[in-house]
Amino acid sequence: MVSQTSKAVITGMGCVSGAGDTLEDNMTSLFGAVRNFTAPKRFSTDHVHPYPVFEVQKKMGDTSQPSDPLLSRTCYLMLAAAQEAISQSGLCETHFLNKRIGICIGTAVGSTPNAIEFYDDFRSLRSPELGPVHRFLSSNPAACLARAYGSNGPVQTVVNTCSSGTDAIGIAASWICQGLCDIVLAGGADELSKVSYNGFASLRIMDTKGSRPFDKTRAGLNLGEGAGIMVLESVKMARENGHRVLGKIRGYGSACDGYHLVSPHSNGRGLRKAIDQALELSNTDKQQICFINAHGTGTLENDRVESIVLADTLAGVPFFSTKGCTGHTLGAAGALEAIYTLACLNKQQIPPSAGFAAPAIDTPSSPIFETLVINGSIAISQSLAFGGNNSVLVIEGRQN
Repeated sequence: MVSQTSKAVITGMGCVSGAGDTLEDNMTSLFGAVRNFTAPKRFSTDHVHPYPVFEVQKKMGDTSQPSDPLLSRTCYLMLAAAQEAISQSGLCETHFLNKRIGICIGTAVGSTPNAIEFYDDFRSLRSPELGPVHRFLSSNPAACLARAYGSNGPVQTVVNTCSSGTDAIGIAASWICQGLCDIVLAGGADELSKVSYNGFASLRIMDTKGSRPFDKTRAGLNLGEGAGIMVLESVKMARENGHRVLGKIRGYGSACDGYHLVSPHSNGRGLRKAIDQALELSNTDKQQICFINAHGTGTLENDRVESIVLADTLAGVPFFSTKGCTGHTLGAAGALEAIYTLACLNKQQIPPSAGFAAPAIDTPSSPIFETLVINGSIAISQSLAFGGNNSVLVIEGRQN
């Protein structure tokens, strides 16, 4: 749990997703409600009606061949986002040599071997190439980032399904506040995987026509891939470095429903508690929240429960989902959405919820469907995850 996290300021952000290769590209897609979903291209599927996915278009780390470098695609996505974030912050080599720099990265798919062909060969008593094994062993996301930049602080990979990216940023903020680190690179990353693709298909919660979060016709989610990385610094360190402060992590709350392996509690008790914790620990009143970046997957139960909680706890506060443009990027989702939240605060506008057209009978609150000008500096980004995990960040934009 994090208290007084306003000490953790954000000086750099970077992201890559199916919505674009940079933060600027992502924001353009969000505000244009651009939806680049297609049938999977990186793996084959024999579903009669393939479920669309949101793939990153930029070529990086294609690990389909044994001769590829010994890093997973998840790591390549993360490194691309980290490079953008570090460049924006102004960090340089001397900072990594002389400061206590931590790494905290959330992931889901990135913590598992993505090599079905290897298992097929092994089970068939053939002699499989060992490239996938070596690649997996060298591709712990946080360790990979630490090696790339020579970090000398704590290194942690967070695997908490769909809330992993949110949790990683919350944990990173606590390291700053507790004086463990001067700087932390934090966020989440995940690649598309045939295993997770078929796993979600088996749960019958994927949409064949593109996800429509909170819409009356919603029929499920679509998977995506990507990475989002923030540079967090202590206030003192940002001042010493002369870095521009983009915003703050004011607070973080996390609570578990303890209800079901894959479904949220019907009344959203875990999400309610996580929101209350984040607001209390950040010393933030509900009246100060100017918008909510909702989890909004497009699945029937998740959207229903989330809309009930928002109607009860933050009635009248506008909210939206970005997964209609990015798909559900699993371990990267919370990090990407935290970055979008801060970018929207600093833009003083929030985008429409792509895919939403009409309110549903079972959802007491609905997202915005067109660009909205806001007036405020504090917002919430929240994640609901398998296992009943619920995580919430209270984020403050820069003071102009």
